[in-house]
Amino acid sequence: MYQAPTVKKAFQILELIAGEDKHLTISDLSRELGISKSTVHGITRALEEAGALYRDKGSKRYTLGTALFELARAGYARIDLKDTARPIMEKLMRLTRQSVFLGIRSGNHVSIIDIVESTQDLKITSPIGTRVPLLAGALGKAFLASMDEKRAMSLVDSIGLRSFTSNSITDSIRYMKMVKEARDSGYGLDDEEYIQGVRAVASVIRRPGRPMSAVWIVGFTPSMGKDRMTNIAMETKRAAEEITKKIALQSFDGQKL
Repeated sequence: MYQAPTVKKAFQILELIAGEDKHLTISDLSRELGISKSTVHGITRALEEAGALYRDKGSKRYTLGTALFELARAGYARIDLKDTARPIMEKLMRLTRQSVFLGIRSGNHVSIIDIVESTQDLKITSPIGTRVPLLAGALGKAFLASMDEKRAMSLVDSIGLRSFTSNSITDSIRYMKMVKEARDSGYGLDDEEYIQGVRAVASVIRRPGRPMSAVWIVGFTPSMGKDRMTNIAMETKRAAEEITKKIALQSFDGQKL
C-alpha cells in the first residue's frame, strides 16, 4: 500500500496540537511524536504557510489555524445541504421522472455532490464529484441570474463562453439576454447547449454566506419535450425554493439554540 510519510506526520502534528489544552513548541512536538526537530520544523512551517497552523511570535507555540476551521465548515455545509435536499430531490424525480442533480460552485466549476437517478431505462447520470463548467448550459444561466448584472457580465468576460455543441451560445449579448430571462423566471434552461440530445433546467438554492449551490434536472430531449419543459422548470424552481426555505429554518433554529 502506498503511504506518504510526510502527510502522515503532518496529521500526527495536527492531531496532537488539537488534543492538547496547552500550546506546543517544536521541541514539544518532536519529543511527543518521536520525530526529529528538523522534520517537525519543515512540516509546521508548511502547515503555517497553508493556514493550518498559527505560531505565536513571542512564545513560538503552535495552535490550529483558521484554514482548518474553514475546511470543516465547508465540509459540514455540504453534508447539511445534501441531507436537507435529498427528500426534495427524490420528490422532484418522481414528479418529472428525470435525473436530479445537486451541486456547489467551486471556482469556475460546479461540483456534483448528490444525484437522484431517473427510474427510466434511458437516463442521464454522472459520478458524484464530477465537475461541470460554471457557464455550461442551464447552470450558468441560473447562477449568473442570482448575481447583479455587472458581476455576471464580468464573469462571462473573464471565463469566456465555450462552444460545447452546435447549440451552444457563445455570443455574450445573446447569452446575457438569456441570463435576464432566467433572472425573471427563477430558472435557467439548456436546449442541447452542453450535451447534444440533452436538455436541462437549473434553479439556484440560496444560502447566504455559503458557497453558491443549485438543483438541476437533466434528461434526453425526447423525454423533455418543449410541451413538458415549462412544467419541469416550475417544479425545479419550487424544489430549489423548498430547499432554501428548509435551510433558512434550520439556521434560525440553530441561532435560537
